[in-house]
Order: sequence, then C-alpha cells, then structure tokens
Amino acid sequence: MSDVGYPNRRIRLPRIVNYAEAPERTETELDRAWAWVQGAFVSQGARWRALKLRPILWAIWRYKRRYAKMTDVELKAAVRPLRIKLRRKRRGNHLPVWAAGEAFALIREVSVRTLGKRHYNVQVLGAWAMMKGQIAEMRTGEGKTLCATLAVAAIALSGRQVHVMTVNDYLAERDAEETAPIYDFLGLTRAVVLEGQDGPTRQAAYLQEIVYATNKEIAFDYLRDRAILRRAPGNLQRKVDKLVPGGGPTEELRLQGLPFAIIDEADSVLIDEARTPLIISGAGALEGSIPEYVYHAAMDAAKSMTSGVHYKIPRGIKRVEILDAGFDYLEDLTEDCEDSFGIPVIRDHSVLQALNALHIFNLGDAYIVKDDKVQIVDENTGRTMPDRTWSDGLHQMVELKEGLEMSQTNETLSRMTYQRFFRRYTQIGGMTGTAQDAAWELWSVYRLAVVKIPTNKRYIRKTDTDRVFRTADAKWKAITKRVKALNKKGQPVLIGTRSITASQEASKRLTAAGLEHQVLSADQDADEAAIVAQAGQPGQIMVATNMAGRGTDIKLGEGVAKMGGLAVILSERHDSRRVDRQLEGRCGRQGEPGRFEAWLSLEDDLMTGPDAARLRRVAYGVSFLGSRATGRFIRARQRRTEAAHAQMRRDLMRQDRALGDTMAFSGQLE
Repeated sequence: MSDVGYPNRRIRLPRIVNYAEAPERTETELDRAWAWVQGAFVSQGARWRALKLRPILWAIWRYKRRYAKMTDVELKAAVRPLRIKLRRKRRGNHLPVWAAGEAFALIREVSVRTLGKRHYNVQVLGAWAMMKGQIAEMRTGEGKTLCATLAVAAIALSGRQVHVMTVNDYLAERDAEETAPIYDFLGLTRAVVLEGQDGPTRQAAYLQEIVYATNKEIAFDYLRDRAILRRAPGNLQRKVDKLVPGGGPTEELRLQGLPFAIIDEADSVLIDEARTPLIISGAGALEGSIPEYVYHAAMDAAKSMTSGVHYKIPRGIKRVEILDAGFDYLEDLTEDCEDSFGIPVIRDHSVLQALNALHIFNLGDAYIVKDDKVQIVDENTGRTMPDRTWSDGLHQMVELKEGLEMSQTNETLSRMTYQRFFRRYTQIGGMTGTAQDAAWELWSVYRLAVVKIPTNKRYIRKTDTDRVFRTADAKWKAITKRVKALNKKGQPVLIGTRSITASQEASKRLTAAGLEHQVLSADQDADEAAIVAQAGQPGQIMVATNMAGRGTDIKLGEGVAKMGGLAVILSERHDSRRVDRQLEGRCGRQGEPGRFEAWLSLEDDLMTGPDAARLRRVAYGVSFLGSRATGRFIRARQRRTEAAHAQMRRDLMRQDRALGDTMAFSGQLE
C-alpha cells in the first residue's frame, strides 16, 4: 500500500543501539527441559517447513519482469527506493514476505548481470529460510555461496549489518571476492576480517554493512570488546559516556555489536566447535605460574603410571581420569618432596595434564610439529591453528613430550563458550549440508529450526554397503586394490582419512603399489582449493584429511561422467556422522554421477581404546556374518561417541552458566 495520501502516518524510526546484541537469555531448569522436549518434535518438521517457504517464490514472480526490463542505470536507480521501503517495512528482525520477494527479485537480476548466474528456486528457498532465522540444509554442491548473497544483500539493504561466517580465512576471502560485483552494484559496503590484521584495520572492516570472517575471528574480537565494555555495560550508559569529554572506555571497540549472522557450515560452527570454550590469554608469563621443573617431574610420574590401575580413559571422552589408586601412588611418590611438586593441587593437576598429553593428544592427529613449534590441528577441519595454544599447562606438556623448548604460560583474561556467544546475536541464519543430524541440539540450545531444502536436480550418487575388515592391514590392502582397479579405467578417486597419520599410511600403500597420487593434509593447506578442484580429472588419485576442500567445487573432467563420476572412499569413520556426510558430498553434486564407498576395520581409531574394547570383542565374534553385521557395531560406537560429545557440550554450558552467575555477582560479565 502506498503512503501517498496519508500525510499524518507516523514513520517508525529504528531504535538507536550503540552496540547491538541480544540480552542474556535467562532459563530455568524447567525451561531447558521443555526446550529439549520441543526439539524432538521440531527436528521432525524439516521438510514441512520447506513447503511453508514457497510464498517467497510467488512474491519474486510479481516483480521479476519489472526489473528484467530495466537498463543497468535504471536498475541501480531502483536500489535507493527499495532500501527505504525495506527499512520502513521491517519489524524488528523480520521483513514481510512480499517485501523480501521484491528485494530478492532485484538481487537476482543483479546477479545475472554481474556474475552471469541466476539463483535457482531452491537457492531462493534457502536464502528465505536463513532470513527467517533458520538453518537451511542444502546438499553439497547446491551453490550455498551464491544462495547466501540473496539473504546477505537483502538484510544489508534493510538497514542491518550482517556478519557472514565461514570455517576458514581462505573461504571468507574467496566468497567475499566472488560475490563482490553484486554488492558493489547495489551500493553496499563490504570488508573481510582475516587472521593477522591489526586493530585499526579490523575496526574499519566492522564499520561496513557486510563483513566476511571466520567465526573464531569475530568471537575473539567480541571477547576483546567485552573486556573493554565491563566498565560501561549498558547501551544507555555508553551513549552518555560519548557525550562526556573523556568519558567511556579509553580503547576503541572493534565491532558494532552482534547484529545478524549468516553462518556457513552451521553445524560445524555451532555444534562441533562448541566443545571448546573461547579463551583470551594475556601476553607474558602468568605471575606465580608453575616452575619448569614441575612439568618435568609430572611427566616422569605420568610415564610411570599404569592404565586401569592408576588412571582410566572414560568412554567416548578425550580426557584421562586419575583413579584413587593413582592419587595414592602420587602421594607416596612425593612423600619426601618439599618443593612445588609436593603440593597436592599442583602435583595432581600437572600429572593429569601430562597423562592427557601422553595418551590423548597424539602427533599427526591432535597436532603437528612445524618450525620447532607445536601447532594444533582442528579436528573438524583438519587445519592447523598456529596462533592457538592449549590452556592450563597442557600445551607445555605436549611440548615437553616432543622434546621442544617449553613456551610460557599465559594469564586467562576473558572466557566464553560458543553457545553463549552465538545466543547474543540479535538473529542467526545458517546453511550446511548436514544439519538434520543435529536438528535436536540446534533447537534446544540456539532455538534454530532446520529446513530441508530440496535439490535442484535429481540426486543420482551411488552409495555402497560398508566393507569392514578385522585388521587395519587388511583394510589398506583392499583399499589399494580397489583404487588400482578404478585407476586402471581412468576413474578419479578421492580417499578421505581421519588424520595426518592415516594420510601418510595411505600414501605409503599407494606408493608401494606404483600409483601416482597427491596428499592433502593440515600442514599444506595453502593451495588446498587448487589441488582439490582437480580431484575430478581422469586418472586422478587424491588423499585428503577431513577438510577435503570444503567449499571447493570439484568439477568432473572430460569423459569422467561416463565412467561413473568421482569415486570417494572413506577409510575410517569420524566421531560424528555429519563429518562423514561432508566427505560423501564431495561427489554426485548437482545431479552428476558419483560413487561413495566406506572401507573400515575393527582397528580404526573409533574402535580402539579401553572404552571400546567390549564392543570390539563382540564385533570380532560376529565378523563371520559379514560386513553388514560388523558395520552395525561401528555405527553403534559412532552414536555413543556423538552422545558423549553432546553430553560434554551440555556440561560446558552448565559450567558456563555457573561461571556467568559468579562473574555477575562479582561485577564481571565475562
């Protein structure tokens, strides 16, 4: 309806907010229990919610012909009145469907003229789901990067800043560069926040309407801002401070707040990474920190302890627990010790971290050694994180284990969980290829519903039954034989591994068989996209860890489609089924042919450890029944591990709430 003829109609101005963020959500135990129950029902409505998105397609149809007839000059001129209309029609975080449809129609036309790509209807549905604060599950290869431009541009045109989060710096920079022509045509400002940028550069970036960055960079910048804002926590207080000469924080804030977040690989960011709290440490050694000789004494003591007697590793949890007999052993060991190592609190903690370093954190899996430094490997992406360190002395223990010079311990200045951080955004939307498996948790923790978006083309990828072997040696022999057969007819193969160590084993086997191949792992990710993009060429053999070129489009070479497309071989199941599904998505994209095969063994990492011993023995006993029967035990182990990880995330949230209550009582927010 036009506003002409209504001179007395009041124009609703947006609320001026100095630092946008949602208020802390207060929940009772009853509220959390009810949300958990709700999640069981909400997780089942993913397909039904996709049907409810259909009106956006009709809304676009009303406007698409109008914009298609315009010249480029006329199309650019149409942006300003659309901006005004969207800002006036916006109610809080939401736009009416017809207003969003008009914005989508214009953005879609701009995309055709600048990139030569028109958004498919399924991409429109995915974008509308994100704008409504939902998680769009779209199969790998459905064009999520282009899909996001509809939501991102429409949000920015409606007057809200938007943070577009990706899983690594490369994808953030690539996506921002690829989509820049659309935003430039629309007159929207944009920037990229990357690791290593200085403060002024980041401040300038966060002033733009669209900001591309990794979740880690934004989260740590927010934590830094929180440390500054402790003295002026309220929105009104900060406005008053700016009016008073010399008032307010002396340091400049980096962010403008937490407005609207569009998250790529949402399940990985919101679920998998949520097990690790965000911690900012101060530079320099912590005053009163543990002396170096204590680390050496603790490591010697840990090496002398016996598994099952002095300590145990609980099922599905990557940490060591010291048993009563272990504490007695340590007490006897330090009976005549009069230095710091003789203090029970310091001794027990140090030995526990030494045990974790020895038995949980393994070289080539949890970390690599590069330039005489321990570099942590992100278990979800397979990438190294050179600027990250483990806390509470664990990093120093790993360095000692590897015979490296120990770094200094740092003071923890600020700490927060990912769950609390993302719940402070005024609104969140996301996309991923594997959200349905985590739908329950996404709702119960973040109140985010999953929408299952249909594929643009018919899905024809073939998935074979799991092949399970008793030993790892038998598995690798079978994989090598299978790869050799596929390579003989020219079909490309991508072998997915769980760790760098497994990649090295695969490479050794292929080399012995005389098969030329490429290995992609955490310590050579600079050229990752260029390497993975070639995985679909005839005769190509590639070995890759879990990262496997997320976000990279693998195009099939000439004649490969007739051979059956790219063959993906999973050599070991991950702790999470969703990570396995990400690897599956490397083939059979956009209606192309492809093949997925899983070759497993009862000696894989998932089936090792004292907590899996009983299940492994039973699996050995029924192995004569074939792979189908044995494979069920591996699936069962995977489900148990996923449940254990979910429990760890709930425990972390519970601890975070308790810590938050304590900090609020003492006057410190984070």
